[in-house]
Amino acid sequence: MLAAVYAKLAVIFGAVALGWLAASRGWLGGLSVDALGRSAPSPEVGRILSAVVFTLLIPALLLRTMARMDLAHMPWRTLAAFLAPLLLYALAVYIWRRRALAADPAEPAAPATHAITASYGNAVQLGIPVAAALYGEAGLALHLAIVSVHGVLLLLLLTVLVELDLARARGRQQLGATLRTTARQLVVHPVVLPVTMGLAWNLTGFGLHPLVDELLRLLGQAAIPVCLLLIGIALATYGLRGAVRAAMPLVLLKLLVLPALVLVTAHGLFGLRGMPLGVLVIMAALPAGANALIFSQRYGAALAETTAAIVISTLGFVAAASLWLGVLAALGLAG
Repeated sequence: MLAAVYAKLAVIFGAVALGWLAASRGWLGGLSVDALGRSAPSPEVGRILSAVVFTLLIPALLLRTMARMDLAHMPWRTLAAFLAPLLLYALAVYIWRRRALAADPAEPAAPATHAITASYGNAVQLGIPVAAALYGEAGLALHLAIVSVHGVLLLLLLTVLVELDLARARGRQQLGATLRTTARQLVVHPVVLPVTMGLAWNLTGFGLHPLVDELLRLLGQAAIPVCLLLIGIALATYGLRGAVRAAMPLVLLKLLVLPALVLVTAHGLFGLRGMPLGVLVIMAALPAGANALIFSQRYGAALAETTAAIVISTLGFVAAASLWLGVLAALGLAG
């Protein structure tokens, strides 16, 4: 299992390294010189690629996911054992960061960005091979069921919260005006709109035309490698220096606190054990994913610490996964 995880991590870091190399050498253009005479990539490079991902590639992925989801055969009880603690935890992290940053209104989107960084795991590039290696086809099927809904719900929740924060920051003092502004933003939001359209089409029972399905699949597949390249570009642009200290609480929350919360809830309240419990706990322990960086780029908030959290948590995942597998075995819940 560890060999498969190491191989996947090597591929991930290889893509990140290519993004860093291309940006730092100026292959993507946009090199500038700072006050100390050092050359650095312009943030505009990352913003352009991020806009492509957030407005084209991720909407295609979400639309296809929702349109193809088999709603009738989803393991809803097991999903609830994961989603309930996840969403409450994400909300708690958001509230904590909002209170902590209340004195600094410069980045109203930072609390939601911190929350998604500490919540949204790398469930596709890393999670899929890990689930398959640890739990076989049955575990992979459950993992994919979680993947199909958890990201959508997290993005919806935190998008609503960040749009409310931005509306307040624009000076909307009355609740009604704030809600109207937020509603208008959400109707055409590149996360909410494709999710709504995909679910509505799913409920019609018509299915996707093969050509439309292939187009959406092609665009959705492109989101993953471009996101990995963006992490490297962000590293070249912002670096890790000065961001590690701010990122470490988010890393510890993602690798330790969220899995513990899922373990307690899934076993203590839902009675899960064995393979389903293991899949949920390892899913919760996955490192911060590239979608957190896309969210950060979209709203221009917490870019340096988000990038640092993704890199550090990915490096720490093997130790975290080993820890939680050991905990499950020690408690007699591994199978």
